[in-house]
Amino acid sequence: MQRAHELLPVMRDVERSWPIQPLADEVRAKLQIGERFASGIDGPDVRLVVYRPAAATGVLPVVLSIHGGAFCFGRPEDFETVDAALALSVGAVVVAVDYRLAPEHPFPAGIDDCWAALLWTVANATELGVDVERLAVTGASAGGALAAALCLMTRDRNGPAIAYQALFIPCIDDRLTTPSIRQAVDNPGFNSMAAEGMWLHYLGEDLPRPATSPYAAPARATSFAGLPPAFVFTGGLDPLRDEGLAYAMALLADGVQAEVHNVPGMYHGAPELDSGALARGRATFIAAIDDALHRDR
Repeated sequence: MQRAHELLPVMRDVERSWPIQPLADEVRAKLQIGERFASGIDGPDVRLVVYRPAAATGVLPVVLSIHGGAFCFGRPEDFETVDAALALSVGAVVVAVDYRLAPEHPFPAGIDDCWAALLWTVANATELGVDVERLAVTGASAGGALAAALCLMTRDRNGPAIAYQALFIPCIDDRLTTPSIRQAVDNPGFNSMAAEGMWLHYLGEDLPRPATSPYAAPARATSFAGLPPAFVFTGGLDPLRDEGLAYAMALLADGVQAEVHNVPGMYHGAPELDSGALARGRATFIAAIDDALHRDR
């Protein structure tokens, strides 16, 4: 296995390849966007970015959004077009988490920050104007790992109820033994080498892998019973494809409702090659969250 510092250039290449799309002025005008801070768990306060549809009235559903970036890069503003689309399409308040990043802040810093954000969101429901019985958590890539882990943590700690988990091209398993990992060595964007570097940075180089916590790699959990219903979206050429599909099957095997979508030909972190598939995937993803949070309409 390579050392983390040897793989850092690979990770930075992935970061540079991702186009940051600023929020269009006409979209920004439709939102109330604010900054809040949650008390940290054995760490600094956690910065949150809150998006609320400006024209919305009454109590809205709420979505805790956890960005991707291989645990190593990114901030909510880098993904604000996604969070804005989610807020406006679903008619929900979106709380985006600016969690601490590896390798400077390895596990459990990221999941601790997400836990703090969840507690803050529920405690401040009145101020936010949200219905905590319609609370979803969503994340893409590393954010999908954190979202799934947050559901496990909430179940195990008898924490705030999560009504729905929506995982987009999630990383779930640090063991990296699936066929899709072996098939994606030379993929554009995020490939199997980047996946190895991601886990080395997040878990640390010297952690004995059998000791990996399910709150880091959710596939390590021994039971998935009692978790919220799930939507799992995977890409056909994504090195993380098979672990996402296996996670959905594990949920189903333990009696958890799960909807699964796999888009053939879709990469991970190569938007220039995936524009059509990515747009179609995000539309499907948002529609699933909308349906889950408005089923009583």
